[in-house]
Amino acid sequence: MSYLVLARKYRPRSFETLVGQEHVVQALSNALTQGRLHHAYLFTGTRGVGKTTVSRILAKSLNCVGVDGQGGITASPCGVCNACRDIDNGRFVDYVELDAASNRGVDEISQLLDQAVYKPVMGRFKVYMIDEVHMLTNHAFNAMLKTLEEPPDYLKFVLATTDPQKVPPTVLSRCLQFNLRPMSPQTVQAHLVSVLADEKIEAEAGALRLLSRAARGSMRDALSLADQAIAFGGGTLLEVGVRQMLGAVDRSHAVRLIDALVAADGAALVNNADALRALGLSASGTLEEMAALLQNMAVAAAVPSAVDVTDADSAAVLRLAPMLAVEETQLFYSMALHGRAELSLAPDEYSGLVMVLLRMLAFRQPGSAGAVAGAVNDATAPPIAPVANASSRSEAALAATPRVAVSAVASVAPVPVRTRSAATAAPGVAPQPAPSRFEEPPPWAVESLDEMGAEPTASALAGFRPVPVSQPSVAATPARVFEPTQLGDRWAELVTSLTERGSIGAMVRELAMQSQCIEVNAQSQPELWRLRLDRESLRAHVHRDKLQAALADHLGHAVHLDLVAGEAQDSPAQRATAKRDRRQLAAEQIIHNDPLVVALMAQYKSARIVPGSIKPH
Repeated sequence: MSYLVLARKYRPRSFETLVGQEHVVQALSNALTQGRLHHAYLFTGTRGVGKTTVSRILAKSLNCVGVDGQGGITASPCGVCNACRDIDNGRFVDYVELDAASNRGVDEISQLLDQAVYKPVMGRFKVYMIDEVHMLTNHAFNAMLKTLEEPPDYLKFVLATTDPQKVPPTVLSRCLQFNLRPMSPQTVQAHLVSVLADEKIEAEAGALRLLSRAARGSMRDALSLADQAIAFGGGTLLEVGVRQMLGAVDRSHAVRLIDALVAADGAALVNNADALRALGLSASGTLEEMAALLQNMAVAAAVPSAVDVTDADSAAVLRLAPMLAVEETQLFYSMALHGRAELSLAPDEYSGLVMVLLRMLAFRQPGSAGAVAGAVNDATAPPIAPVANASSRSEAALAATPRVAVSAVASVAPVPVRTRSAATAAPGVAPQPAPSRFEEPPPWAVESLDEMGAEPTASALAGFRPVPVSQPSVAATPARVFEPTQLGDRWAELVTSLTERGSIGAMVRELAMQSQCIEVNAQSQPELWRLRLDRESLRAHVHRDKLQAALADHLGHAVHLDLVAGEAQDSPAQRATAKRDRRQLAAEQIIHNDPLVVALMAQYKSARIVPGSIKPH
């Protein structure tokens, strides 16, 4: 008898033996038991997760007659009656599997549907299974819509696809959809243990772990790889042999690379990359292993109890996790993922790997793992706690009418900066002296002593040095100056009312916004309103007449507008601009005085706040 591959030999033949798809098994079993049978099913999922297998089991459940030939529809087909055996062997005349990838046209579908008018020959139901249904043409989909919506009582449709997004909504709405999920590595590994035990094949746990990860959620791929590994190992599955067969990168290489990053050792990084090149191991696989290790480290740092201590790599994960700040772990993980995508653009694979590793090194901050967190905690310590009140003070500043002055400032406790100790400096190099204190602190990093409340104590300043921060946009964008007047208040209120009522159009509104009211004479007949503005185009009679009519309608009596040339000093537009500038200045002060921002800029010397990036709410 010829050899039958494991993927076919161990294909599940009943719902009880189907693994990893319990949600689908439960739904279909209950429907079969209760007799609530739909006429069309759509199974979606990646390759090798059981779409065709579920279709065959469903067909057997619908047509099984039992061992005694008297059975009916069941969720547990017997597997021994003619219908069950013929479906398993692919020769049941009433079960048709159509590959839509090679039979995608309207002619093939029409030919299949022409047979739907005939009742089943041997079974209880006809079952049409269309695999990769998303490959059908639009005309083919249209041809089957009517039959799919109202098929004969004896006909069931089973559609399967790896890409449900390409299936028309008109087809999706006619089907019950079941998403078959990719299987977890643990589920795949447990099934491999069972299969290899039945085959009496010895296998190391590490070898099975590699196979289950390489399968990427596909049980069929896992069994096919197991077949290949059995042949490669001569009947025995060893971790070394499976790793060699797959070309997989040993996790120990990723551990050594992370160790080099922790130590900020560029030479060790490059040497390890050269060793990987000499071994002929994949650069993409190396970054994949690094990403997997960093992901486990992030989990260990956030939820230590979630680490699987039975995993062979758990000791390395628990050792490395506290050596990197959580922000660095997240950053390196992102770099590893994006680095894999960039390898195809590099001159060669290993030069791309080296550049990704050096990029990680460039963002590695030497020192303790909690350097950033420590700086933030220090920045929020009691000696400079008054800075935390900047938000509430800025909210009060928003309501203040006078412009915010930032030129007169006083000193405040400088931000602590963590520097590399002399013990960690390069051998033979004398430690660099700390930079001298600034003669005066930068204006954006301080507040007046009246606002701060009390001067920082000498003990709070011990061991601190100021942080050079790039010149922010606070000093570069002073608030615009104007002199508010009573007439200006009245005119601004009138313009706001006219605008909210929709009494004036765009050009007339622009005329009103750019004008300063310099005189109102209620004694004249009609009432005189004299406005001053310097834009000649807005002083046209047509705009003046429209504004005059809108103003008369709003006030309830006749008015006369007199437009004179000159520079406006208190227009509604100037008031709006000044208010916006005050809000901008207050927002910038909040950011520049925020302890977290100050601490981060102290930790990362090249960090700066991009001018114009701060926007008030």
